[in-house]
Amino acid sequence: MKSRTPWRVKMNRPAKVVDITEKMQKRFGTGKMLIPCPMDVDALIRTVKRGALITQSQIRERLAQAHQVDVACPITTGIFVRLAAEAAEEDLRSGRQRVTPYWRVIHDDGTLNQKLKKQAAHLRDEGFEIERGPRRNTFRVCDYATHLTSR
Repeated sequence: MKSRTPWRVKMNRPAKVVDITEKMQKRFGTGKMLIPCPMDVDALIRTVKRGALITQSQIRERLAQAHQVDVACPITTGIFVRLAAEAAEEDLRSGRQRVTPYWRVIHDDGTLNQKLKKQAAHLRDEGFEIERGPRRNTFRVCDYATHLTSR
């Protein structure tokens, strides 16, 4: 049986810039789209200080601005947030103390990522209050908007 590729290894994929195709223009407009590098997403998450939160939209906006393109791909950005989270949990299991604080990344409406099982626990450890979200089986950070990072 072949072993799985470690999350940390998957983090080393390169970024690329592509033209926004005609099919995608209705959603994203015209111009260039960044397909981000997992390490760029990880590095951006690491800049979010304790007590602050960042949305996936804010991550995309900052990545696009940093690469001087019109938009960053929402699908790959979301995947790479999860990749950073899984790598961080893998690092925690191996005894590392300082890991990417992926739990500080929330959806635009303040809800948590349902696939990240330990996100709520990490946020509670940092003093955030968690409540039931607007949809079934979702959770949200109370007063999340007051904690969003401005930079």
